[in-house]
Amino acid sequence: MIPRLPQGLCYNESILNRISMREAVYIGNIEWRQHALERMLQRGISRNEVKLAIQNGEILERYESDIPFPGALFFHFFTKTIHVVASFDEEEKRIYIITAYIPNNEYFDDDLKTRRRDEN
Repeated sequence: MIPRLPQGLCYNESILNRISMREAVYIGNIEWRQHALERMLQRGISRNEVKLAIQNGEILERYESDIPFPGALFFHFFTKTIHVVASFDEEEKRIYIITAYIPNNEYFDDDLKTRRRDEN
């Protein structure tokens, strides 16, 4: 079943984009960048884990000005915590998976969601 907007929520661009992204995953309209596939293999991250991150994960950062398409950093925990960077072509309803990785405390706080601030 394709996810639908819950009753009582207002339609706004953020919600529509998220719903469109979920629908793109559901129908398999995903382009896996070579870099992402190589890194996923190295890091032991499956395509299914990445799809779950897009469908159910939390958006930590939005990259609205990214070119050629706006993107986001997703956080998801299933069997392990992963971050996924993906962009979305609203016109074609296609997701581009740019990279996926297992976050660590070198760059993120203990919650693995908040970026560490440069203390220098």
